[in-house]
Amino acid sequence: MERLIPDEREGITQALIELVDLEDCDLVLTTGGTGPARRDVTPEATLAAATREMPGFGEQMRQISLRFVPTAILSRQVGAIREIDGHDALLLNLPGQPKAIKETLEGLHDEQGAVLVPGIFAAVPYCIDLIGGPYIETRTDVVKAFRTKNAVRGAQAKA
Repeated sequence: MERLIPDEREGITQALIELVDLEDCDLVLTTGGTGPARRDVTPEATLAAATREMPGFGEQMRQISLRFVPTAILSRQVGAIREIDGHDALLLNLPGQPKAIKETLEGLHDEQGAVLVPGIFAAVPYCIDLIGGPYIETRTDVVKAFRTKNAVRGAQAKA
């Protein structure tokens, strides 16, 4: 499900609430609007829709981006959870640039493919498990989801 929302705090907050409360989304991703400019209001809008903040997601995205640009310290991405009537959803603000989105989701790898800095998507399936969402398996050739040994099911359990 896709939505294009203008850089207006109330509209972004309302869209996030609708996607979780009415559409039953378990994961909602936003892109852009996380810089220091006055019109960049996505983090505030996300936190207005959230019930709990998950600061590690934003911290890791900045850590990855700092490997490429010193201006990553200006980024204000957040991760949060919205809890509503027994349904929880993970809300994540991603950067606005496609290259930065790919880097923050997948992480950094060396020339042989070994992980240098984990991307945030490795933690998303387990987070969704923990908040009561569906079990998500990933394509391990793109990103291997991290789960504790007791939480692994399906094809990953057999590997």
